[in-house]
Amino acid sequence: MTGNYGTRRTTDEWLARIGEQFRSARLSMDLEQDEVARRASVSRTAVSTLENGRGSSLSTVIKVARVLDLDDWMDGIAADGSIPSPLEQLAAARRQRRPQQRVSRRAP
Repeated sequence: MTGNYGTRRTTDEWLARIGEQFRSARLSMDLEQDEVARRASVSRTAVSTLENGRGSSLSTVIKVARVLDLDDWMDGIAADGSIPSPLEQLAAARRQRRPQQRVSRRAP
């Protein structure tokens, strides 16, 4: 996500975009779907489904991403601290709702 919440992608758009990225990575490695499937221990249909943006299990995404050397891609998704926890989000929302307190300074 780019941070612009007004232009969020739909689930189908994300599936298509991720599928295109996986297909592009596979083709740049000059691999056939059958070979990726074999190396990832998934079916060729699972690879095809992923690349065509028709949905896939998280397990399949991770297995195929590893075969395609997409560790950096996965790190970007699961980056530590990049997504605040629900408690952090709640605390931030509370801070935004509080009126700012004025700090009075006494003359020396």
